[in-house]
Order: sequence, then C-alpha cells, then structure tokens
Amino acid sequence: MLRACPRCGGGVEAVDLVTECPHCGYEIRNPRPAPFSETLILDDEPTLGAPPSAVTLANTAESAPEPTNLPDPLLGSDFHVYQVESVLGQGGMGRVYLARHRDLHRRCALKILLPELVERQRNYIERFMNEGRAAAALSHPNIITVHAVGQERDTYFLEMEFVPGRSLGRVLHDEQRLNPLKATLIAARIADGLAEAHRLGIVHRDLKPDNVLLTLQGVPKIADFGLAKVVRAGLTNAAGEPLCGTPHFMAPELYNGAPASPTTDVYALGVTYFLMLAGRVPFGGRTLTAVMGEVLNTPLPNIRRIVPEVSLEMAECLAMLLDRNPANRPADGVRAAQLLQSILGHSRDVDSLLDEAFGDDPNVQVQHEGRRHVLRVRFPNGRHQTVLVEASHHAAADRLLIITSICCPATPEFYDQALRINADMPHGSIAVADVDGTPSFIVHDTYPRATVDAEEVRKSVKEVAARADGIERLLTGGDIR
Repeated sequence: MLRACPRCGGGVEAVDLVTECPHCGYEIRNPRPAPFSETLILDDEPTLGAPPSAVTLANTAESAPEPTNLPDPLLGSDFHVYQVESVLGQGGMGRVYLARHRDLHRRCALKILLPELVERQRNYIERFMNEGRAAAALSHPNIITVHAVGQERDTYFLEMEFVPGRSLGRVLHDEQRLNPLKATLIAARIADGLAEAHRLGIVHRDLKPDNVLLTLQGVPKIADFGLAKVVRAGLTNAAGEPLCGTPHFMAPELYNGAPASPTTDVYALGVTYFLMLAGRVPFGGRTLTAVMGEVLNTPLPNIRRIVPEVSLEMAECLAMLLDRNPANRPADGVRAAQLLQSILGHSRDVDSLLDEAFGDDPNVQVQHEGRRHVLRVRFPNGRHQTVLVEASHHAAADRLLIITSICCPATPEFYDQALRINADMPHGSIAVADVDGTPSFIVHDTYPRATVDAEEVRKSVKEVAARADGIERLLTGGDIR
C-alpha cells in the first residue's frame, strides 16, 4: 500500500518498519501504534464504585479494522472532485489519503469514513460529520483547516489542508523527548489553537500528540475534532454522555462522571507537555482501572527529578496544567496560552546560544551587538563570509531567529542566474533586500526562536555562509563579504 512521504508528499511503498523515501531520501518509520494511544469510547461510564477492572486498554481502545492485503480501490482513482494519490494514514474512524482537488489544483488530505464502521454502528456517521462541522468553524494557524465535508454515494469524506510533516506522536516515538524550550513553544502554540476553539465554545475532548501535526517548520496544528462538542450554557452533568477520550490524557473529573470542558482539554495539554519533556506520560497503567487509580490518587511525578534541565518556571506551569482540581488549572486555552507564553519569556538569550554553538570553533568569530550578532566565518580555502543572526520582533511564542548573509549587489544581469540557484537550494533561500540603501542578494534562513538549539544554529550558519559565498564567487568572482 502506498503512503505519502511526510517531507515531500511522494508516494512510498511502506514495506518495512523503516522505509527510505525514493524521492527525497527521508527515513520513514512505520511502527504499529501502541494501544494506550488509541481513543476509548464507553457508553457506560465507569465510576470509582464500579470500575471496569477486567478491561484492558488494548481491548477497549477504539481502533480501525485490521488492514488487509486487498488492493485499495481508491488509490489512483477519481473520487468526487479529487484524484487520490496515496495513503497518509489510518485511524479509528477513517483512512486519510493524499489527494489533489481537480478543480482548484491543490493538494489536500482527504479523510474517508471507513464503510465497515458505518455498517457496524450508524453513530460513526454523526461523529464523522461532527468533526467536519466543528473544525470548519475554526480558522487558526494552529488548527488544521477543513475545506469541505460531504458524501459521495454511500461514502462520507472530509477535505482538509495537507500538512507535510509528522504528527507530534511520531516525533516523540522517534526522538523520545524534546528539549524543554522546544516542548514549551509547541505546548504554547497548541494552547493558542485550543484558545480559539474554546472562544467558540468547542471542546476537543481527545487532545494528544497523535492528534497534533507538525509542519516542516515545526508549527503544531491540532487535528481530529471527531469527538469535539459544543458546550451549552447550563450543562452541569454528564447524563447521557459517554466516557470518551484517550485514557492517559483524560482529566480526573472525567473518571468521576463530570462532563468534558475547557479545563479537561487543558489537562490533556498538560499530559502532552509532560510527555514532550519526559518521554513518558505522568500516570501509566495497562488497564483502565490502573490508569484511573493513578490519575485519581498518585501524586504528580517531579518533572525536575526526571529531567533536571527543566526550569522551575516550567515545572510550576506543568503542575498547574495537571492539577487534580480543575478549579486550580487555567480555566481554558486562553489562560493556558498566557501561562506558557510567560514561561517562554525566560528562554535563554541568543548570546549564550551562539557561544555554545561556536565557542570552540576557531573559524567563526562572534561579535554581539545588542539584538544583532555578527559572525565572521572563515573557509578552508581562505575566503570569508559575514553572517548576521538576530531575533525577530514577534510575540514570544512566534519569535524567529533570522540568519542572514549578504552575497553581492542585486544587479539585473544576475537575476536569472540567482533564480536558478534558488530553485536548487535545499536549505534557506536567496532573497533581495536593501543593504545600506543598495538592493542586494542575500541568503537567509529562519527558525522558531524558542525551539532552535545550538547545533541547528551551527549547521545553519555554516550552510548560509557557504551558500552566500558560493553565490558571491559565482556572480562576481570576488570575496568582498
């Protein structure tokens, strides 16, 4: 079965747990999902008085039917207004394809409700359509955009924006855990997305790393609003509402029969933040009763004992997000985002980042000039290149680290050749900017300020300097920068 490469979107035959994309060489990992990561839906809500003690998470998890070796009839076919290209993934409610909208000439992610689920239980249709309605009401850079929801004969579908990248769950599977600054920035942006949903009265109810996609630039986007609901004024109990969510990410009050609310989403955000920092969930267990017992009774593990580099401010923020009493948590995504952004204000400064990156490199001289940092890079052939590093003026959660090197004046005779070079560059890009009043070619690259680490800065500075020097030499033959 063909899957889409998360980097380039090209079709890849997933024949092994590790597959190399034949188009761009990206290493794709295809592990089987862990049972605890699946969504659980029980019509009879367990309570402390009557726990489902014999039920394991593997048995209660909502999951898609086992894949078969039969060919997928949609692959390579025309469906509605779409040309279906490859499989992006499969979850509990449907299969997601990479497709192309024939009329609008754009790539998209096409989610198809599995026909066997419709035959098994009709309420899957309502939940599937609910996902489309809930997500379509949201427009935010940290939420997947839903373009259309519809039905073609007996098949139900959602058209969503295609996000080339990986899920946060896959990133954590591959990398185990993230550095604290990167984890905090991602958590802050997820909170921004939740804030938009909560402003419109929408509760996600199944926030977890598998339902957060990361773009190639590291921007998180919340997906899968299949369990979302609109909170109505006066709703004070869970009568008639099934227990649903992913057990390790469910707030304590949900196990006690309380309805889902913005604060239960905040708790799920806290578990996701803990998982990014520590590489494990705060409360484990392989049966629903075991998870309930730990969530309801076990003290929150000390994150700084697990990961000493987590700052005191981060640990205090995490404790607030995961407080057992919902009244002590941030009330919604808006307040959670404000809390996390205040933590980002304590991020390490660019000076120390550059000192770590180049402190032992005799070929790079660093000068700190306020917000701007000037790096003089020397190459083995004796040539030099100047690189400027500075932080943008965005808000803390959106701040960028901008890495720039000047090539030469941007004269018209160089335009065609510069565009050709730009098309072949795998990293960064050529642009035109005014330098001391003169239009000049520059090579630049950007990173999210709070997630970038010293090694990324080192590689990018060397790459930008080498590219700019090569362009300068090709176009002018000189070494003036």
